[in-house]
Amino acid sequence: MPNNSSIRQFLLLAFADRRELQLLHFWLFLGIYLAALLGNGLIITTITCDHHLHTPMYFFLLNLSLLDLGSISTTLPKAMASSLGDNMDISYKACAAQIFFFAFFISAEFSLLPIMSYDRYVAICKPLHYGTLLDSRACVHMAAAAWGTGFLTALLHTANTFSLHLCQGNALDQFFCEIPQILKLSCSHSYLREIWVVVIGCCFGFGCFVFILVSYVEIFRAVLRISSKQGRHKAFSTCLPHLAVLSLFISTGTFAYLKPPSISSPCLDLVVSFLYLVVPPALNPLIYSMRNQELKGAVWKLTAGIFLK
Repeated sequence: MPNNSSIRQFLLLAFADRRELQLLHFWLFLGIYLAALLGNGLIITTITCDHHLHTPMYFFLLNLSLLDLGSISTTLPKAMASSLGDNMDISYKACAAQIFFFAFFISAEFSLLPIMSYDRYVAICKPLHYGTLLDSRACVHMAAAAWGTGFLTALLHTANTFSLHLCQGNALDQFFCEIPQILKLSCSHSYLREIWVVVIGCCFGFGCFVFILVSYVEIFRAVLRISSKQGRHKAFSTCLPHLAVLSLFISTGTFAYLKPPSISSPCLDLVVSFLYLVVPPALNPLIYSMRNQELKGAVWKLTAGIFLK
C-alpha cells in the first residue's frame, strides 16, 4: 500500500459516470459560482463605495462576504474543471493547499459569526455605548482576530493531517480534499493526533455557539421591550438575516461532520457537503439584502449608477 511519501496524487469522487450528467453538474456549479461571485462582489463593492455603510455592522458583513468568496473559490473551480475535463485527479500539494485554504476560510467565518452577534447585541442592548465599544480600532482588531484564528487553525489541521502515515490507498469519497476523508486513508491509530485537534476545534466551536445563543437571547428580550412597532421591525430586520445565515451554516456543517456513520454513504456525503460548502456563500448575499432596506437601497443605487454611465 502507498504511504504519504509515495502518494503523488489523490483520486476524487466523480459526480456521475455519464458524460451528459458530468456536463450538467458543470453548468449547475458554474451558475451557482457566478451567483456567489456576483452577490458577494456586489456587497463588497457597495459597502466599500458607500460611505453611509461604513459602520461596524457592514464592516463585518464585508469580511463575511470576503470569506464566503474565498471558501467557495477553494473547491468549486476544481470541481467544475473535473466535471468538464472528466479528470478527478488532484496532486498531493494541491490537495494540501485545498485543505489549508478551506479550513482557513471556514474557521475564520465561524470565528466572525460571534463577533457579528456581539455587534447586534451592543447595537440593540447597549446603544449608548455602541460608538465606544465598537469604534474603528476595536472592529479592525476583532476582524483581525477572526482571520488570525482561521490561519492558525488551518495551519494546525493541515500540518497534522499531512504528517500522518497513509496506507489505505489514495481514493477520497468526496469531490474535494476533506480532512475526514484523508483520515480514512491513515494507518491504525496514526490519526489520533489529528482527532485531538478536531476535538479542540469542536470545543472552540461549541463555545462560539453558546456565546451567539446567549447574545440572541438578550437581543430578543431587549427587542420585545421596545414599544415602537417600527423600532421592533428595524431591530429584527438587522438580526434575522444574521440568524438565518448562522442557522444555515451551523446546521449543514454540524450534520456533515457529526452524522452517524451508519447513515453515511458517498452519495449522502456529496449532498451534505454541497449544502454546507456551496449553498451558504451563494445564499448569504440574498439573505442579507432581502430584509435590510439600507443595504438593498445602496446596491440598487450602485447598480443604477453603473448602468446609467
